[in-house]
Amino acid sequence: MGSPFKDNVSMFKLCDLKDVSQSVWLVAPRVTIGRAGSCDFTVADDSVAKLQAEILVEGDALTLNNLAGSGVLAVNGLPVDSSCPLKLNDKVSVGSRTLGIIDPKVTRLKASSSAATVAWALRANHPAIAGKVYPVRETTVVGRSDDCDITFSLSHLSRRHARLDIRDGLLFVSDLGSANGTYLNNKRVIETRVRRGDELRFDTLSFSVVGPADDLNQTTIRPALTVPQGAGAAASEVEAKVRDRSAAAAERAPVATDTTRERQRMADGAEVAERGQGILLWVGLLTAAAVVTGYFWARWQGIL
Repeated sequence: MGSPFKDNVSMFKLCDLKDVSQSVWLVAPRVTIGRAGSCDFTVADDSVAKLQAEILVEGDALTLNNLAGSGVLAVNGLPVDSSCPLKLNDKVSVGSRTLGIIDPKVTRLKASSSAATVAWALRANHPAIAGKVYPVRETTVVGRSDDCDITFSLSHLSRRHARLDIRDGLLFVSDLGSANGTYLNNKRVIETRVRRGDELRFDTLSFSVVGPADDLNQTTIRPALTVPQGAGAAASEVEAKVRDRSAAAAERAPVATDTTRERQRMADGAEVAERGQGILLWVGLLTAAAVVTGYFWARWQGIL
């Protein structure tokens, strides 16, 4: 089965050999390289022009064109003043950066273990550049000025709008006194931590934050308690007995319906009435006995 990219996409990538988080597919018709944030591959180096070079892609044929003069562009150590062909495993030097032409199916580069090079990036949400990814370095300044690491020629951005810093692998954003503000998840901020999936906005220019998972939110699992040998079986036996006794008691116990409770109340009332009648009978008998005894006592005394 043929590749879906045949005839219009090279199967090669342009990759920073020291930081594999920065790479781009070599896709027709061209891939641009420069300091400007609008380039396909952004190089944060003051010696590099905003639009320094382009790689023309025609199937598997690659051609490097220097668009901004000599001095900062070379292939395999040889300066490129105008243009030259590229092939697999060539090394392209752009300022202080060394980029490689690699085949991802063959070349497996290891990511840097340094906390400062954790793969953080901004994915654009603005319709004009939607989906474009801007890598974030250890310190990255965003703004309108050509001196910024990520540059956007937009009037509503300040010349130096905000700064992104990676500290111990965590990403932070600081507003640099911008006129129109820096926002994290629609809340204006001065300095705060940024997490993967957050929306970071410089005035109206919005980005989704791409980065590593936040390990601080992982659930802590307590170790299991050590149970003495045989204790588990004994506990299970006791639990089984308790369950059996509870079930037997439940079977013997009558179901308390409303009718049963009413009958019980009537029976209790009848019992109370019967006890009251007995007490009255005894009181009557005692009263009669007292009257008779008093009569005979009075006759004996000669009163009657």
